[in-house]
Amino acid sequence: QVQLVESGGGLVQAGGSLRLSCAASGRTFSNFFMTWFRQPPGKERGFVAGISWLGGNTYTEDSVKGRFSISRDNAKNTVYLQMNTLNPEDTAVYYCALDRAYGGFSSSASDMDYWGKGTLVTVSS
Repeated sequence: QVQLVESGGGLVQAGGSLRLSCAASGRTFSNFFMTWFRQPPGKERGFVAGISWLGGNTYTEDSVKGRFSISRDNAKNTVYLQMNTLNPEDTAVYYCALDRAYGGFSSSASDMDYWGKGTLVTVSS
């Protein structure tokens, strides 16, 4: 089994920044992707950003490019989501997920193998 624990969420004013962390523990795999999703109130869960654990290739949803960035620390088994210039539309529960990557990178929530419980980000106007 794999455990994913998100942290770093909270309340921030519009224009501010937050950095989310997701610590992974448990089983290890030769390669996988770590991906952030978010679910705004009353909406479906959607892709935000992903990173390959071995090569460090990153993938970012168009609406957050230039504001959000994903990175990893292999030694700490942790992936980060740096979020800058936040706006109220970024308010959501942010989830970390692990994809064992049998078929390469996927931005679909249904392809993820493991999920964290999420961390709430609230951006006030």
